[in-house]
Amino acid sequence: MNHSEFPCIPRRKPLDANIGVVSVGLDTYWKQCPGLLEDMQRKEDAFVRKLDGLSLSVTRFGMADNPQHAAALVPAMKAADLDLLFVDMVTYATSSTFVPFVRELGCPVVLVALQPDACLDYAHATIYRQLLNDDLCAVPEFTGVAVRLGRSAADVVIGKLEGDPVADAEIRQWCSVAHVLHDLRRARIGLMGHVLEAMYDMQTDPTAVARTFGCHVALCEPDEILPFYRTPDSYAVDAMKERILSFFETPDPVSDPWTEKLTARDLDIAARAAVALERFIEKRSLDGFAYYYEGEPGSETRELVTNFIVGNSLLTAAGFPMCGEFDLKNCIAMMIFDRLEIGGSFAEFHPIDFERGTVLVGHDGPHHLNIAAKRPVLRSLKKYHGKPGSGAGVEFSIKEGPITMLSIGLKDDGAFKFIVAEGESVAGPIPATGNTNTHGLFPPDVRTFLRRWSLEGPTHHFALGIGHHAAELRKLGRVLGIETIVTTD
Repeated sequence: MNHSEFPCIPRRKPLDANIGVVSVGLDTYWKQCPGLLEDMQRKEDAFVRKLDGLSLSVTRFGMADNPQHAAALVPAMKAADLDLLFVDMVTYATSSTFVPFVRELGCPVVLVALQPDACLDYAHATIYRQLLNDDLCAVPEFTGVAVRLGRSAADVVIGKLEGDPVADAEIRQWCSVAHVLHDLRRARIGLMGHVLEAMYDMQTDPTAVARTFGCHVALCEPDEILPFYRTPDSYAVDAMKERILSFFETPDPVSDPWTEKLTARDLDIAARAAVALERFIEKRSLDGFAYYYEGEPGSETRELVTNFIVGNSLLTAAGFPMCGEFDLKNCIAMMIFDRLEIGGSFAEFHPIDFERGTVLVGHDGPHHLNIAAKRPVLRSLKKYHGKPGSGAGVEFSIKEGPITMLSIGLKDDGAFKFIVAEGESVAGPIPATGNTNTHGLFPPDVRTFLRRWSLEGPTHHFALGIGHHAAELRKLGRVLGIETIVTTD
């Protein structure tokens, strides 16, 4: 295998979201303008085609052209358990047609105003052609009424029906947000152990998590995992060892005396822990896991709970976010990034490189292996710094190019806060310490960026992903009612 190539870890569960599409118009027009209704249906068909291939379950509710018809659609919309409703503003419609959707549905509602013509043919203009392009006309009426109902529209997408990459990108962004919402409100996040001593910023109220994100936090015990580790399935462990060795490189140590070439013992423990972890999450039907536990020195429990790093990195890359140090908030941030399909590694700030104007971002695990720049490395660590235990550590840098970070902080009133930054992953030397590290370059300069980030009150952990995605995070924050600050604007 070429060192720059390695297999992508497939998802444990495919992405999905329940999307509704309803068109709105005015029934008075249909008798006045024969053929207009059929043209409206063709416009909706063109919009729905934009949703093809985006891993969505789309339900079409047809045309709502008066308040009675709109109200009659609500039971079916509720039965569809929608994560997002697109209202296709195919022509003018009265705001009373919109009220049942805003009042009765709990999902975000996005208005889509995509007119077929770039502009009217003014010399040959007709009322018919105006009505065919009147997508924007009722938008302020709809949004104004939504505000009065206490349920503002999530967004308005304005553009051309065809050949408009800006509008198409906004629609795809909302579909990605729907993937996040779909899984967040159905997720069972395991929480095991306790906060690492004195890390006050890690403390999170599971009730607040359920209220804001919809997740259920399932409280777990190390003793639930231990039986799978104590009596391992030898066939599964051997298969896991082969999987690990085929995916990771195992080089000789470089400069850090705490590291050594992966030992047979550390490989065996990592494989046994990975298999035990997978058996446990299947038993508990979990979708994510945050943990920190120490156990008695020399015990099987300590050996197990301090050696999740390899298994949890494989799981994180498969769409099952694992978060050490009991950071439940960051587990959610990592899930958000994974559902946006941008990765989601567990990260914090490491030393600043003042010569390059960068800051190292990384951690000792867990990591989203699918965003690695090249094959990840496994090293045996004689001890884990700052915590008990020893064993295999995962080391890599993420792909060079645009990156996004998300930290979920807490404000003084207990509300969550999204703290976001966009930057670049740039080439640079990485310490061979068995941890991930990436050179992050952020505007306007490293000092100013780190000051701005720190003063927003983040958790010291954050999710790290590839690409620039502040736009989607702003959208997500809006529909979840979470203040979103982009520190690199």
